[in-house]
Amino acid sequence: MRQFIVLGHDAPTTPDFSLDDLAGGAGRLDVLCRCVNSAFFLSHDIREDVRVHLVLGDEVTIRFEGSELRRLNPDERSTAALIRGALEAKDEAIGHMEAEGSPGVYLSKRGFEPVLEETTREGTVVQLHEEGDPIVDVEPPENPVFVLSDHHDFEAEEAEMLGEAADQRVRLGPELLHADHAITVAHNYLDTEGFTSY
Repeated sequence: MRQFIVLGHDAPTTPDFSLDDLAGGAGRLDVLCRCVNSAFFLSHDIREDVRVHLVLGDEVTIRFEGSELRRLNPDERSTAALIRGALEAKDEAIGHMEAEGSPGVYLSKRGFEPVLEETTREGTVVQLHEEGDPIVDVEPPENPVFVLSDHHDFEAEEAEMLGEAADQRVRLGPELLHADHAITVAHNYLDTEGFTSY
């Protein structure tokens, strides 16, 4: 299982946002939608062995489960509609108990720390950092958990939690990448067994 945790610092935590203004009025929800699409889409297929956790405002987490997903299309607007549907089910979620917004899309009232703690038990937490080891020198973990941020840097407390939880600290290349591009590169690294098998 490949997991991606993406922090959305300005993202809405209620469903009252316009699908026509994802980059402005919806707190750069467009960035998170691109991350979801990069995590799941292949050409004419979906990666079923992937799980994405969108942590919105350190208040709610929307989990996308690749093996169960339906109605996910490769455009930001339809992905945002799935997020809005999950947020509409927010009142049904009780603490860490999830509510299902649509098939494969779940919402819980959890922030970054409990999500990070849970995934730490399930896999190898990989911190992407410009001062990390070059990813080409690191053996691909069996069940990686990549942690990324939206268009903002990690806040100091988030960076500290991640630094303590991370099993590996790597850099994907010489340049800083957008979060959705980093997900694509991470997938290629895993698909090719560390860029060794094509």
